[in-house]
Amino acid sequence: MVKIFIDPGHGGTDSGATGNGLFEKNLTLQIAKRVQIMLADYENIQVKLSREQDQTVSLNQRTNMANAWGADFLLSIHINSGGGTGYEDYIYPFNREASAAYQNIIHEEVLKQNELTDRGKKQENFHMLRESHMPAILTENGFIDNPSDAAKLSESAYLDKVANGHVDGLVRVFNLIEKTQQMQIEQTKPKPPTWDGLVFKKGQIGRIKILKRINLWRREGNNKLILSRILDPGEVYRVYGYSDLYGGQYDVGDNHWITNMGGYIKYETPSKGFLEKARQYYSNENLLQ
Repeated sequence: MVKIFIDPGHGGTDSGATGNGLFEKNLTLQIAKRVQIMLADYENIQVKLSREQDQTVSLNQRTNMANAWGADFLLSIHINSGGGTGYEDYIYPFNREASAAYQNIIHEEVLKQNELTDRGKKQENFHMLRESHMPAILTENGFIDNPSDAAKLSESAYLDKVANGHVDGLVRVFNLIEKTQQMQIEQTKPKPPTWDGLVFKKGQIGRIKILKRINLWRREGNNKLILSRILDPGEVYRVYGYSDLYGGQYDVGDNHWITNMGGYIKYETPSKGFLEKARQYYSNENLLQ
């Protein structure tokens, strides 16, 4: 299970950058929630946000939250300001080989979507990158004080693109599989063999039908028999083996045994062809996982 911690920059009393009627804290939350929703379409992933609404959360609280949760990756989303234009992202400059590899992929995927100038892959001693115990990246998604960038950021459809670029990067980084794709994989997998509508289990050689009330035994150390319960007519048990002890007993699994008593049980076994089919299926089972 991959755990992704998403940090919408700023919030509450900290508005972040402002410009052209926009607030960074609002845009980062909108993008983060879009990423969270999109990632819900993938298997084996958990997502946690540092804030779910417009609230004040300190930098220490954010990294402490990610570290305590045991996140595998931290994504901090921001909007730039200062008179420039375009997209850039940051990782911590020291001992973060994984972050650098992830940055290459996320940077590429975000730029495919955001229609912004590439300002480069950068490194900086930011708190969110330095104090996180997992690979981390901080993205700066356009300049809020640039009229052209701000015009894009004010459109919901554009924020969808920005979020989708981040998601595409995470999908590549962690080899995520869409739930619909996983369903298709499961549907194409060979199904376990069935015998009269019941799954024929690994190691099974046949079955017993109970004709008259008979004891179900459990074997303990030195093959000592302990009565487990009395079986009723109509019950059916899978058989995994046979022992000559106690006049002959069938192994029905979990160290339980049924004595071979004529008229009390009926033992049945499928054809040799079916048994070979079952053997081949379970021999290949590990390859199908």
